[in-house]
Amino acid sequence: MEKKHEVKTSVKDENLIEKRRHQMIRAAVTLFKEKGFHRATTREIAKEAGFSIGTLYEYIRTKEDVLYLVCDSIYNEVHDKLSQITAQNGTIEDLKTAIRHYYRVIDDMQDEFVVMYQESKSLPKGALEYVLNKELEMINIFRKILVDCIQNGELELTEAQLNLYAHTLVVQGQMWAFRRWALRKEYTLEQFTELQIEFVLNGMGK
Repeated sequence: MEKKHEVKTSVKDENLIEKRRHQMIRAAVTLFKEKGFHRATTREIAKEAGFSIGTLYEYIRTKEDVLYLVCDSIYNEVHDKLSQITAQNGTIEDLKTAIRHYYRVIDDMQDEFVVMYQESKSLPKGALEYVLNKELEMINIFRKILVDCIQNGELELTEAQLNLYAHTLVVQGQMWAFRRWALRKEYTLEQFTELQIEFVLNGMGK
């Protein structure tokens, strides 16, 4: 696992750091979505968050620090939500439940996902490697669910299929965020989810 990127701060109060950075993250998501990472300024982020530029720089050093905090926060929130849906029985129904839960998470965090994938390339090398490893952790949650189904005799997959389908499950859900401008005109979240479940299970021979 890549070492966690450190965002330096001159503030010692951990609760205040968490509070201010949460405000900063919400403001940054709004601005990055509207203007993009490069066009949004730290002054605008501070204003959107409700404090001065001087206060902002007590909690971060660069705009890239803000982007890193955004990406890390999103992955942590998604990981926490997905960690609750392990396939305890190793059944296809467990897999379906996990997919439905994940798609609801995507729906709840559409703006965050779009910002993260559009702008993460602007992160410094070390921070980007850490964030990409967080993505692999998310994929491994679905890989574990698929492994449980295989061990329980619910699925028959090769190692290559197992790995690819774990990636596929994650990316198919993210489509709801990236293609929402078109998909929402034709499908509800529930319709989209059930069609995607049918699609991926057909690919697995179910």
